[in-house]
Amino acid sequence: MTTTSLLAFDYGTKNIGVACGQTITRSANALAPLKARDGVPDWNQIEQLLTEWKPDLVLVGLPLNMDGSESELSTRARKFANRIHGRFGVKVDTVDERLSSFEAKGEVIRQGGSRDYKNNPVDSIAARIILEGWFEQQTG
Repeated sequence: MTTTSLLAFDYGTKNIGVACGQTITRSANALAPLKARDGVPDWNQIEQLLTEWKPDLVLVGLPLNMDGSESELSTRARKFANRIHGRFGVKVDTVDERLSSFEAKGEVIRQGGSRDYKNNPVDSIAARIILEGWFEQQTG
C-alpha cells in the first residue's frame, strides 16, 4: 500500500474548512479554515496548502439536501472542486457531506465550546469529519 495524503475542504460562502489526512493511519486533522468572499477563496492560500501537503487526492464536501437532491450550495461546491482541479491539476473528488456541519457543532458543544459559531467556526472540524467518513467508506 502506498502512502496517500489527502486534503479535504468543507466549502462555504464565508469560511472554507480544511483538513489533512493520510491513508496509512487513516487519520485526519483539522487545519485553520480559509476565509471566503461569497464563496471565493484566496486561491494563493489554496495553492500554499497544495504545495505544503502535496495531496494525492483532494476531497470537497458536497452539501446535498437530506433527500439526496442538489442545492444551490452543492452546485457552488462542485464548481469550487472543478476550479481546484482546473487551476492546479490535482485529482479532486466530491463527497456527500450531509450532516457533517451538524456533527461538528455537536462535537464543539460536547467539548464545552461556545455555541457562537460565527466567532467559533466549525468548518475545519466538518472537513475532518468529511475526511474521516471517506476513510470509513474505503475498503481494505
